[in-house]
Amino acid sequence: MTKSNNQLKTYTLHNYRSIPQMANIPQEFIKDIEVVGRVLPFKTNNYVIDELIDWDNIETDPIFTLNFPRKGMLDKKHYMAVETLLDNNADKSVLDSKILDIRLSLNPNPAGQEHNVPYLGEIKLKGIQHKYPETVLFFPSQGQTCHAYCTFCFRWPQFSGMSGLKFAMKEADLLIKYLRVHKEVTDVLFTGGDPMVMSAAILRSYIAPLLSPEFDHIRSIRIGTKSLAYWPYRYLTDNDSDDIIHLFEEINNSGKNLSVQAHFNHPKELSTKAVKQAIARIRSTGTQIRTQSPLLKHINDKPEIWAEMWRKQVDLGCIPYYMFIARDTGSKHYFEIPLEKCWNIFRKAYRQVSGLCRTVRGPSMSDHAGKIQVLGVQEVKGEKIFVLRFIQGRNPRWVDIPFFAKYNPKATWFNQLEPAFGEEKFFFEEDRYKITTKPFLFE
Repeated sequence: MTKSNNQLKTYTLHNYRSIPQMANIPQEFIKDIEVVGRVLPFKTNNYVIDELIDWDNIETDPIFTLNFPRKGMLDKKHYMAVETLLDNNADKSVLDSKILDIRLSLNPNPAGQEHNVPYLGEIKLKGIQHKYPETVLFFPSQGQTCHAYCTFCFRWPQFSGMSGLKFAMKEADLLIKYLRVHKEVTDVLFTGGDPMVMSAAILRSYIAPLLSPEFDHIRSIRIGTKSLAYWPYRYLTDNDSDDIIHLFEEINNSGKNLSVQAHFNHPKELSTKAVKQAIARIRSTGTQIRTQSPLLKHINDKPEIWAEMWRKQVDLGCIPYYMFIARDTGSKHYFEIPLEKCWNIFRKAYRQVSGLCRTVRGPSMSDHAGKIQVLGVQEVKGEKIFVLRFIQGRNPRWVDIPFFAKYNPKATWFNQLEPAFGEEKFFFEEDRYKITTKPFLFE
């Protein structure tokens, strides 16, 4: 394995052929990258290439699949349409129009994210989502990219030039004004994209105001990031790595909790010297690292993989937090797994690990109504059912109430389920009209 240079070099559709390892891969892989990479965003970097991918086994290598477009990630008819236009050297306008049509058919706004965007007076805050009363998500405009793009990403429109579906905001002042009048908010989650692509100075400009006594109601600051998996040198040798570490220390010293919500999809991402050093350096500031990942076919769809990943995370001082179900957007059909299988993978992994790993929750769907956990499959009075509950609900009153859906062996998402026991609707559906007309049921 080649040791990566710790100066970041990114590769996209424009320059990926210059990756040295590309010279030895079959031509059909190149074709798939060219076709699928026109529709779904594609970006990787030298660390992923040199330290994570097994180039001798790319047909099945999970990290290659996480970073490089594969043919199956597009529906056959969509693949053929783009392939034909490329083969015929179609005009750019024709190709762009077809690509846009395909993207719009891939559910680019899953779980009703647009309904989570609040107002401040008459101003629509396009860089904020406020779905649950205690937590605000903030999308700083300078953080709307990543060190590398995951092929399963549910926020892929952020990187695809679909500006009408992009959540981003430059104005820190609007975030501050919003939080002043929403004292119910205890947690602010900086997300993207990836906030850790921003410079330390810009990240500080957003966070520092929240450390003042005026915002005592903000108890936790969270940073959602894939950087530990895809560019751990962010915390080690980047020009402002020390400034990042000092900022983390300052946040913790202010009395607030800082939690890095780290995305790790496979144990391989936890195996390098760089990631272990980066985790240790972050933790030395008093920061918590909580880990999460969707459950993905071709990547981590075996209980042994999850058990190994959770154990490694705990060994490194991280807290296993969530197993998600792949969202119904983008290339979901390539990665999706039936709900019953998701539950079986979760419980078989869960029973292999100690209590320190069992902080993890899942498998969970981030649905329009909230985070819905699949608790299991049971038979009650001769009817086979799914047992479900809300871990989080758009209406807090829904949280932790068990409810039931008819068993459907093919279901991969909540919208494919129906109420059990002859009920016409799920218990929370009385509020569905309110959800579509008033985003915040807690107001």
